[in-house]
Amino acid sequence: MLEPTAAAALPTDVDAVAVPVHDDLRAPDGAGPAPGPELLRRCGFEGKPGQAVILPGEDGRALVAVGVGAPGGFDAGSARAAGAALAGQCSHLRSVATTVLAAGPSAGGGAAPGLASALVEGALLAAYRYPGARRKPPVHDLEHLVVVGADQAELARGTVSARATSRARDWVNEPAGSMNPTRLAQVATELGAASGFAVEVWDEQRIAAERLGGILGVSAGSATPPRLVRLAYEPAGAVATVALVGKGITFDSGGLSLKPHEGMLTMKGDMGGAAAVLASVAAAAELGLPVRALGFLALAENMPSGSATRLGDVLIARNGTSIEVLNTDAEGRLVLADALSLAVEERPDAIVDVATLTGAKVIALGNDVTGVMGTSPDLVARVLAAGRAAGEPAWELPLVQEYRAQLDSEVADLRNVGTGRAAGSIMAGLFLREFVSDVPWAHLDIAGCEMAERSEGWLTKGGTGWAARTLVELLRAW
Repeated sequence: MLEPTAAAALPTDVDAVAVPVHDDLRAPDGAGPAPGPELLRRCGFEGKPGQAVILPGEDGRALVAVGVGAPGGFDAGSARAAGAALAGQCSHLRSVATTVLAAGPSAGGGAAPGLASALVEGALLAAYRYPGARRKPPVHDLEHLVVVGADQAELARGTVSARATSRARDWVNEPAGSMNPTRLAQVATELGAASGFAVEVWDEQRIAAERLGGILGVSAGSATPPRLVRLAYEPAGAVATVALVGKGITFDSGGLSLKPHEGMLTMKGDMGGAAAVLASVAAAAELGLPVRALGFLALAENMPSGSATRLGDVLIARNGTSIEVLNTDAEGRLVLADALSLAVEERPDAIVDVATLTGAKVIALGNDVTGVMGTSPDLVARVLAAGRAAGEPAWELPLVQEYRAQLDSEVADLRNVGTGRAAGSIMAGLFLREFVSDVPWAHLDIAGCEMAERSEGWLTKGGTGWAARTLVELLRAW
């Protein structure tokens, strides 16, 4: 794995030196030797963030020009893009030293806070490779990244944050046949022991005894039993308690409301919300953040069979709410109903749930923006700010009260879908709001964000680990 280290000056024992270059094709003061503008133009290099070109150096070391945009505009996003571009160009080398931080503002003799950690995040995430079951798994040779002018503690923070995303990617990328509810619960148990947080796992008998009717109803058609996993990182002197709730449908066939073939191809990623929650709680523990972080993973497999929940069946959630199921492919909100109810019982200062919840969110915002809804403007603002800081942008959607009547059922307290196709993401948010009582709550719909069709920048094809770093930043900034 790529290992970042800080240095006060450029070392000599590296394979390449990476220098920042602005869009005027000039390097900032203190950046070290840089290629001439004419050579860069011939290479098609324009100095834009996310660009990099590797050239022969005069001393036998390769010279990498890394685009950092306009002078004075270098920020965390630019640093993250620079790290990703650097790692992409140097994937065949073993060691690289960079002066990229010279492009940004300084504070106290070093780089401004946040730039070094973002640079490391970009590099580590671009270098991520999922080995899978291939005989010759893909490799990224870069092992050492020396960052001139960085603080080692900040590099460590960026490494932990990137590791959270990489862990979530691993779990999303693993085939659903092996990464099922019982396996993901085992992963959580092992990670808790390694990272220093408590893990409690409820099996199907305990789930039934605790009246988690949503999870039982969704998993009824599967031969693989469900699990409810409670995570608890509880440091002394915590400034707040934040409950994180993750949708963990390890494979979603749609149940009896069966998805088409194409719709199932990425459904091993329907546990992306649970993956983000698990990874972020582990990161909070590893960083020693002064926030009590509770996690609730609602893990189930949604499959069709003779025992599956039927359309028109009524389920009873943990808080006693009865739900008429009129679409078994709207299953995520059913398992979240139970997990949110459990989170409320802890009386936290805030609840944040993360879920690959609705195709309507993809239609509205695409695959690169999180949809956010909530009952607390302050909490929603915190989430939006965390997303910006993490490079995982989010956009607030309204909880339109006038639409709530569409969830009224003639046989139960709620129906699990509205009466039409319009405003599907908002209807899901209104449904979830029924289970958060008076606790400040925000809902992150990451549908479409959890899988990438191609590698670009710090994203790699397959699982993205989306929202893991947003949650880490949310907890860190608390």
